[in-house]
Amino acid sequence: MSNLQQSFNAGQTEGQTQAKTEQMIQSAQDTANAARDKAANATQSAKESAQQAQEQSAGFLQQTGEQMKSMAQGAVEGVKNTLGMNEKK
Repeated sequence: MSNLQQSFNAGQTEGQTQAKTEQMIQSAQDTANAARDKAANATQSAKESAQQAQEQSAGFLQQTGEQMKSMAQGAVEGVKNTLGMNEKK
C-alpha cells in the first residue's frame, strides 16, 4: 500500500471518527435536554398539585368554620329560648 493510500485511509478513518463523535455528543445533549424538560414538567405539575391541594384545604377549613359558627349560634338561641331571653318585642 502506498503512502498516499495510507494517508487517504487515515484521513477517512479520522473523518468517520469525528462524525461518530459529533453524533454521540449530539445524542448526549438531546438526552440531557429531554431529562431537563421532564424535570421542569414534573416541577410544574407538583406546583400545580400543591396549589390545588392548598385551595381545597382552605375551602374545607372555611366550610368547617362556618358550620361551627352556625352550630354555636344555634346553641346560643337554644339557651336563650330555655331561659326565656329570646322573646321578640
